[in-house]
Amino acid sequence: MENLYKDKLPGQGTSIFAVMSELARQTGAVNLSQGFPDFPVSSELIDSIYRFMREGKNQYAPMPGVPELRAVLSEKIKKLYRTAFDPETEITVTAGATQALFTAIQAFVDKDDEVIVFEPAYDSYVPAVMLAGGKPVFIRLTKPDFSIDWDEVKSKITPKTRLIIVNTPNNPGGYVFSPADWKALQEITASTRIIILSDEVYEHIIFDGQTHESGLKYPGMRERLLAVFSFGKTFHATGWKTGYAVGNEKLMRLFRKVHQFNVFSVNTPVQYALTQYLRNEQNFSTLPAFYQAKRDYFIKGLEHSRWKVIPTRGTYFILLDYSAISNEKEYDFAVRLTQQSGVASIPLSSFYHDAFDQQCLRFCFAKQQQTLDKALALLTKI
Repeated sequence: MENLYKDKLPGQGTSIFAVMSELARQTGAVNLSQGFPDFPVSSELIDSIYRFMREGKNQYAPMPGVPELRAVLSEKIKKLYRTAFDPETEITVTAGATQALFTAIQAFVDKDDEVIVFEPAYDSYVPAVMLAGGKPVFIRLTKPDFSIDWDEVKSKITPKTRLIIVNTPNNPGGYVFSPADWKALQEITASTRIIILSDEVYEHIIFDGQTHESGLKYPGMRERLLAVFSFGKTFHATGWKTGYAVGNEKLMRLFRKVHQFNVFSVNTPVQYALTQYLRNEQNFSTLPAFYQAKRDYFIKGLEHSRWKVIPTRGTYFILLDYSAISNEKEYDFAVRLTQQSGVASIPLSSFYHDAFDQQCLRFCFAKQQQTLDKALALLTKI
């Protein structure tokens, strides 16, 4: 009986995102913790889904995704990243990016394989590695820019290294990969068995005139890279849980073997609607300016406050240093900020396995102006 309730994820409790969102609900705080927009999804996109539902597109989609959607994605990738991926064999539609990441880790990682994880890291990476029997190898990135020391990466690679997980633009650090980063990674992994899992869900949320450097752009990475993207992040519809994965045919064959037994297929009418919506490039090409305006508005609203802004180059999150306000630990201060000041955030330490503390909190600025105004009014009183 002692193994009846064996825990495969010891030490993993309830997600900090769920904890802080619930605290915000209980206290009535402005919720800038969990990363979801509070403005409407495109009415055109919603109407399109409804139309496809009425037309009978309600049964299982093909396991890799609706062919028309994969074809549109192939063209989008070719135009943006100057590379061709076969929609039949190299693109798979998934039930969100988190499912794609989980599926890839289960497909590529065996027992005792080592997986390099850059922290701060999205909280699903490490549990997925553990469930696959792998061992996470952590590399700590720190404020203010969260850049990567590639010599340190090289020193952490062993014959057991199977996977390196990268995230660009990075949540929550805001770091954006440069061509030099991809070149360094390519050189380090050449002639190894290492696969690169590239989390690129914020590909269209990038600022200051920068270009998203997708791993798909680099021919030298093609044999070993699988990239993951999110429609939910791009089109303000995180609750639809729809994304996709892109990689060469050999990697995708392994990915699909797990995907078919994980979810098999993804919401059919949503896929048809996205196919139509993606054909208008304005629906995603205007996003950098849209979100940069929100970022800049939030930063300007804090310029006479005691908060110190940590620059962000991408994503819809920003880090605020509160060292001039309090010497409390991040979690304690985040809870107090929610309960007493009425604004919910996420402690940066939650993105490190050892709760590394830098006196920073993460705030989501993907909100309506009235939400941002309310939060700024409360934050600037502190």
